Amino acid sequence: MTIVKFKKASLWLALNLILVSACGGSGSSEPVVTPPTSGNPPPVVIPPPVTNAPTFTNVAVHDPSVVKVGSEFYIFGSHLAAAKSTDLQNWTLVADGVNANNKLMPNAATELKETFDWAQTSTLWAADVIEIGGKFYMYYNACKGDSPRSALGIAVADAVEGPYKNQQLLLKSGMWGQASEDGSIYDATVHPNVVDPDVFFDKNGRLWMLYGSYSGGLFILELDKTTGIPLPDQGYGKHLMGGNHSRIEGGYVLYSPDSDYYYLFVSFGGLDANGGYNIRVARSSNPEGPYFDALGNSMADVKSNPALPLFDDASIAPYAEKLMGNFLFERQSSEAGTGIGTGYVSPGHNSAYYNESSGQYFLIFHTRFPQQAELHQVRVHQMFINKNGWPVIAPHRYAATADKTVTMEQVVGSYKLIEHGKDISAEIKKPVSINLLANGTISGDKTGRWVYGVNQQISINLDSGGSYEGVISRQWHETPATWTVTFSALSTEGKTVWGTQN
Repeated sequence: MTIVKFKKASLWLALNLILVSACGGSGSSEPVVTPPTSGNPPPVVIPPPVTNAPTFTNVAVHDPSVVKVGSEFYIFGSHLAAAKSTDLQNWTLVADGVNANNKLMPNAATELKETFDWAQTSTLWAADVIEIGGKFYMYYNACKGDSPRSALGIAVADAVEGPYKNQQLLLKSGMWGQASEDGSIYDATVHPNVVDPDVFFDKNGRLWMLYGSYSGGLFILELDKTTGIPLPDQGYGKHLMGGNHSRIEGGYVLYSPDSDYYYLFVSFGGLDANGGYNIRVARSSNPEGPYFDALGNSMADVKSNPALPLFDDASIAPYAEKLMGNFLFERQSSEAGTGIGTGYVSPGHNSAYYNESSGQYFLIFHTRFPQQAELHQVRVHQMFINKNGWPVIAPHRYAATADKTVTMEQVVGSYKLIEHGKDISAEIKKPVSINLLANGTISGDKTGRWVYGVNQQISINLDSGGSYEGVISRQWHETPATWTVTFSALSTEGKTVWGTQN
């Protein structure tokens, strides 16, 4: 049996932000941050309109963390939800909800009583599962929601689908006016909210746990690689990013053997449809950091300004590489297909997977959708490493195809271009029209030059500003129900452009 663990991202923000005065020494406030329940309807299979079309079966698992067991991919999320797939396209719900019918942990209310009592809640947030020594370790967590009063622990099972038995609590947070895990009085602007764990092995076999959301930011602890328990005398561990209640969460680390970098994926903004959630990345040569963006900014310095109002996005927006935010490849009435087009709202809380045999990278995340309020589903996109050693995300959801080669002649054509920018906002980015001409120039709403490189790399220089390095791929475009040529490219300033051929 082959078991592959990926890096995971978490979430912590809530649909309704209610500011609550904190007690204790910090004098800070926290938002209500209960992750939404999945509300899974019966799976809907989207029928293929043409003979070579892929199929998709969608599920709703908020904050999906992925692990591969044998031939199956499993995702675990908030509210003890889980799903599985053999192809990353068609998903089957495995479990959902903290209740007696949940096969992962049927008696969770009793099994995790200490956790629920501390966090003053009856549900769980984003879980992470990893295989250690032939058993499956679930790193569970619960949070009060209107403050960082949280608990994080381990439950163990013989099989990935459970049942999981509680082993022990590892960390607590939100102990206002009392000593925290590092011995100092808990301060929510400096100390973490102990939620959203991502547990991973590095390239040398050492085991780590990344965690945290808002509050004092993201932290990392080294774990005993046989027991999964933090090594002694680390307190909360090493601070990597965030602080002063900055809206940064959903950390997930993925190592690339191609670039020899560790990539720290995070979500900036708020998870609800109006929150401007977006996926970003930084990188390091070491799992414990420090992590940097392409301009050389250390993520340890990225945090909100305490002199400004709570959740100061302006102080963090310039940092890390923004890979994906709100967008809509708008469909015009004269174009094939139905509906308004293909797009996402507040995509985030991702995990990631590297397929050692195929060399493919995948990003797994939840997202909302334009004009669909808070409805959310899981999506999987393929990733590529550009020539500067940064990941770029393909514009459309992943669909397997044997026809991966795209020649320069096939790249020439008209495109819809999305510019993701660096902002944190509810704005949905709409496309402009460009043409990639055979002579290497770009015409249309944007002008500039482009170069087709080796291994389907592409370089784009826009006269309006920005030099981008990316990758060309052939993808399934759901709106017109056809295979098309796409590109995704990233600038040194951390801005992403996507193109999908008309």
